[in-house]
Amino acid sequence: MTTDTSVRGSNVYGAEVSEVYDFLYQGRGKEYAKEAEVVAGLVRHRNPLAASLLDVACGTGEHLATLKAIFGDVEGVELSDTMRATARRKLADVPVHGGDIRDFDLGRTFDAVCSLYSTVGYMASTAELDAAVATMARHVSPGGVLIVEPWYFPGRFRDGHIGDDIIRADGRTVARVARSVRVGDSVRQEAHYIVADSAGIRHFDHVQVFTLFEPAEYVAAFERAGCTVEYVERDDILAGRGLFVGTKR
Repeated sequence: MTTDTSVRGSNVYGAEVSEVYDFLYQGRGKEYAKEAEVVAGLVRHRNPLAASLLDVACGTGEHLATLKAIFGDVEGVELSDTMRATARRKLADVPVHGGDIRDFDLGRTFDAVCSLYSTVGYMASTAELDAAVATMARHVSPGGVLIVEPWYFPGRFRDGHIGDDIIRADGRTVARVARSVRVGDSVRQEAHYIVADSAGIRHFDHVQVFTLFEPAEYVAAFERAGCTVEYVERDDILAGRGLFVGTKR
């Protein structure tokens, strides 16, 4: 079975990927708590009194679990029905809304808004990137902070990169092999999963398409959305992609 999220601008994970998502990334050692603490530190450095935060494209809610302990008043937005359902099960007291990063409207603002794990890389054009950043910025209070994790810049992407993981725990094994190929300013990533557990063995594919935006294109999107912005390098976490940190004027 193929789960295709190659429709540009979308980040819709189907049931197959969602089922093994946490198992895979936790098994790989993704440091959700540390990443959330980095985000909180960047927010508090610019807005020491920040007390509310919105996590856009929050996935299964792993970052939100830590951010809730820091800020108290947190909410999430997630387009994928299955990922959103998982987040709601984990965080029963946290509102997790359905919505598209390009045009959602929650009717309120927050002291901070973040979007992690490179969701903006799914945007198909600078117009879509502008729409996503503008939509998030509309949910930031004046003087508040907007933090966005980019996808890879063109000069940092390795064409033909092959990634592989085998995770074993609790009677389950998940193997994932992925190859990423560049075509112009786009990257097609095709991943194959094999899952073995008490239910048997099954295989599915997951295709995603990303855009390689230049740093200047991210900066322009923030500025057009009414934010000053700086790029913060982080080689220790976040796959070395760093963070764009904006302050709402």
